[in-house]
Amino acid sequence: MTKQEFIELARNQIIYLDGATGSNLMKAGMPSGVCPEAWILEHKDIFVGLQRKYVEAGTNILYAPTFTANRIKLSEYGLQDQLISMNQKLVSYSKEAANGQAYVAGNLTMTGEQLAPMGKLQFEELVEVYKEQIKALEVAGVDLLVVETMMSLQETRAALLAAKEVSDLPVIVTMTFESDFRTLYGTDPLTAAVVLTSLGAVAIGTNCSTGPDQMKEVIREMAKGTTLPIIAKPNAGLPYLDEDGMTQYNLGPEEFGVQMVELYKSGATVLGGCCGTTPEHIYHLVKQTKSLSASEILEIRSKELTTKRFLASERQTFDFTLDSGFFVIGERINPTGKKKFQEAIRAKDYDIIAEFATQQEEAGASVLDVNMGMSGVDEKATMLRALEEVSNVTSLPICIDSSYIEVMEVALRAYPGKALINSISLEESKCEPLLKLASHYGAMFVLLPLSDEGLPKSLEEKIEIIDKIVTKALSYGIKREDIMVDGLVTTVGANKTAALETLETIRYCKENQLATVCGLSNISFGLPERGYVNTTFLTLAIGAGLTCAIANPSQDLLMNCAFASDLLLNKESADLRYIERMNAAKEKADPIVVSQTKVELDPKEKLREAVLKGQQTVIVALTKEVISLGLEAKQVLDQILLPAINKVGDLFDKGTYFLPQLIKSAEAMKLSIEYLEPMLMQNHADQEQETIVIATVKGDIHDIGKNLVALMLKNHGFRVIDLGKDVEREAIIEAAIKENAKIIALSALMTTTMQEMRQVIVAAKEKSLDCKIIIGGAVITQEYADEIGADGYSKDAADAVKLAKKLLKSE
Repeated sequence: MTKQEFIELARNQIIYLDGATGSNLMKAGMPSGVCPEAWILEHKDIFVGLQRKYVEAGTNILYAPTFTANRIKLSEYGLQDQLISMNQKLVSYSKEAANGQAYVAGNLTMTGEQLAPMGKLQFEELVEVYKEQIKALEVAGVDLLVVETMMSLQETRAALLAAKEVSDLPVIVTMTFESDFRTLYGTDPLTAAVVLTSLGAVAIGTNCSTGPDQMKEVIREMAKGTTLPIIAKPNAGLPYLDEDGMTQYNLGPEEFGVQMVELYKSGATVLGGCCGTTPEHIYHLVKQTKSLSASEILEIRSKELTTKRFLASERQTFDFTLDSGFFVIGERINPTGKKKFQEAIRAKDYDIIAEFATQQEEAGASVLDVNMGMSGVDEKATMLRALEEVSNVTSLPICIDSSYIEVMEVALRAYPGKALINSISLEESKCEPLLKLASHYGAMFVLLPLSDEGLPKSLEEKIEIIDKIVTKALSYGIKREDIMVDGLVTTVGANKTAALETLETIRYCKENQLATVCGLSNISFGLPERGYVNTTFLTLAIGAGLTCAIANPSQDLLMNCAFASDLLLNKESADLRYIERMNAAKEKADPIVVSQTKVELDPKEKLREAVLKGQQTVIVALTKEVISLGLEAKQVLDQILLPAINKVGDLFDKGTYFLPQLIKSAEAMKLSIEYLEPMLMQNHADQEQETIVIATVKGDIHDIGKNLVALMLKNHGFRVIDLGKDVEREAIIEAAIKENAKIIALSALMTTTMQEMRQVIVAAKEKSLDCKIIIGGAVITQEYADEIGADGYSKDAADAVKLAKKLLKSE
């Protein structure tokens, strides 16, 4: 199947996917904890029989059972050497079941290992892992690829890039969202849709975690960011345990089919089922929706998105049209002309980058320009570190600014969003290589109307260059909406018509449906009181149709005049935006403009900030400094570190912080506590730490959440015995007895392994174990905890700490 063939198929009909594999195979006898692929290879008839029933029910695309058949996951079972043969045999089983009546998709998912900096897995290593499996799947003859049940946008990007670089097969992608409509790593549905669309997926959507009714909002949000077909593959409602301890789901086949109609109405036209769904569920899905039109939904959604432009970070999307309110791309993360900035970067002190990012967001920037071009540093490595630092403190999208193609490529490859490239000119050595990068990584770019001849000599030449670059960009599959033309401002002091020529360029671009940007400061170079010239020029440019400017958002006069210009031009919501800004100015002496004078914090406040911002490079030195002031280790822990990490937990609960920031802060605090630990033990040797045994249950090899819970518990003074993942219930009980644990903490990510938690509780009761048992994980609920007799349920790491303290206090 080619990409175009998939597009035509999706345009002409609703596409039906299959239903659950794992939950149905477990009902057929597959035990918990085995390698599913290996079990299927030994029980071919059971699997082929299941997939044949899906085809009979109306499935158009079967998922080959290669879900965990990548090098990293197979190594958990010592089967990595069989990767190629396993993938090819498993695909042959699905092709046999399809019998020419359905397409077969090669199935890929997360590896279970965390990407750096949170884990040890490097991005390029992950791309190679996916490439290896994709090559095996393509040789096996799959018709397309599916990347499913993804929780990390960056890991999803790795899979998509791997597919683009070794295969021409169409790729469909689904991510899994929590109850707060974000992935485990903080990505919202709109952002997922924008980024995955830009990278070339042919259909995107969501699967697992929830039933059809709860999935509607995710589908609606995705529809705001893509014209691609949207996939909905929900569970058969909520899981529960029957009297025999088996996982069941509360949504029957007929009700499932009825609820799937609502997902179609929300915008989904590629439909199937995940955990708990059976061939009968798919039969009723087809029965309820077969008379509905896919093309009608796709056409409606396409019309709604024709004028929108999108930029995105991993956690937030910024969208605009040519008629939206003016916005600023913050220019300050740039060493040019900043001696202190350069000194800090050469000394590998990256706090200044985080500081500038935070200041500009608070001052009203919508996008942040990042430029690391300076002597004395490795620009590639420094750019990557800068992107990491910015992403840790803000969710604003990034404009990547570099003169070097190789720096631009490593930055685009690493950035987990849809970036803006600054910039692409008509220079022969750079134009086409950079356009290829923009196309490959799905980036928007700034079109700079320069050529090898230098600055255009007239307005006509400038427009000619613009047209040439646009034509080249379109030939690479880049959309007109992903081009932003630089008005190319020159100084009016040397060229009296400079402003007029730029304004005409802006008008020309708007007439031709091109967004525009400009740098303001050049217009006034060499003139006195430059702020007045810059601001007046900005208001004229906004009137001509300027979309945005690269500027310092802390310039109060400039920003206020921009808001006022939008107000006078009657742009949507401009009146409310102007009033809100002016009211804020009244409430604070200067709420929008952030002082450029760095206020020196006392050492205790610096240490608190280091935890809040996850500053691992400086936190030990700050801890030493606070101790030198005369504070005892226990005071540092109780008065500074614990309140700070509790604040991080509160920010996480409110959705202000996300998993990467939570982990970074916890890791920073861990370093501080490691330094304090000898002093804490010496001063409080008589105080025994309460012990908690923690593990991911048998059959489950996911440990991201479990690791974070363990880290947070350690930071709060508990003695934590981490048994790892895929742990036998007997080993958990033995460790709890041996270590005299007060609490056993259990984690599970999959519905197929959650029932093992119940078995641990039963085993603990049989041993008359005197300790509390708490549970958590993506599929776990309070209701499930009550049902199996657990002593508590926590929704995340911060909540686990509160729960542990509460349970021990009640004893």
